[in-house]
Amino acid sequence: MTTLPSSSPASPASADASQSTSAAPAVPPRRRALVPRGRFAFVTGILSWTLLIASTLFWCALLFPLALLKLALPFAAARRRIDPLLNGIATAWISGNAGWFAWIQREPWDIRGHQELRYADWYLVNCNHQSWADIFVLQRALNRRIPLLKFFLKQQLIYVPVIGLAWWALDFPFMKRHGKAELRRNPALRRQDQETARRACAKFSLVPTSVMVFAEGTRFTAAKHAAQASPYRHLLKPKAGGLAVALNAMGDKFRSLIDVTIVYPQGAPGFWDLACGRAGPVLVRMRQLPVPPSFCNADYGSDKAFRTEFHHWLARQWEAKDAEIDALTPPRRG
Repeated sequence: MTTLPSSSPASPASADASQSTSAAPAVPPRRRALVPRGRFAFVTGILSWTLLIASTLFWCALLFPLALLKLALPFAAARRRIDPLLNGIATAWISGNAGWFAWIQREPWDIRGHQELRYADWYLVNCNHQSWADIFVLQRALNRRIPLLKFFLKQQLIYVPVIGLAWWALDFPFMKRHGKAELRRNPALRRQDQETARRACAKFSLVPTSVMVFAEGTRFTAAKHAAQASPYRHLLKPKAGGLAVALNAMGDKFRSLIDVTIVYPQGAPGFWDLACGRAGPVLVRMRQLPVPPSFCNADYGSDKAFRTEFHHWLARQWEAKDAEIDALTPPRRG
């Protein structure tokens, strides 16, 4: 594991956070949009959907034969050669999508903090979650700057036509979600999820990979925020389990944890807004945080002292993130 020369995230006023929140975001001047706005936004959205579907089918047609080859040759030596090809196909798909979405947006996106990232390395990425558009924002902001992002997905998503098989071929981990009541009745289910994540991370250790986690576990809404009685203004309470398991499984591989904050000053857009070219301004802030060496060997499931320490470590990050979002969000009128 590489030790980064960055300050500890022990305080919301850390150097990394203060640099990104000390001044108002300098958004570049607007450029002329490719497509008309207003009543033609619907046509833009349909065209975006059509291009996305066509691009997905094209790249999946190239991906599936390699996936079958990997299935027939389940050896580490074969995976080291086939996985980069599969990841390269997915990266090309993302580049095409990102290029189109960037072209139809009215406002340029303001992305900062990505300068020191390296493509040929391992990263753990943590981000706040507001909309399905977040995934496209992350892919555009980090594509070709770090290895392909691998998400933890709900088990049901493997049945999504075409793309579900693509996620499987790319080794995206599929997790079963269990409610608190179900876990209380059968605590062994928690261990099953941890073992699934651990096996997925073991595959990631063969070639450089970026493991992506939305620590909130779900998209932010005002109703969820109120139901949780979240202590944060702009965030739900973070769930530590996924991060802890990833660190325990391959923490010594990660160069750093990339803490990403996405802010939509005009409100979080849905995917349809993004497809129609009306996502509004998008601000992305990143900072690299060192991975504490002790986190790479501790067992989150059985070590109560470690769980307490890990929750405090994540809470400090969430306090800094909440303050950063507050600084980048314009005050509401009225």
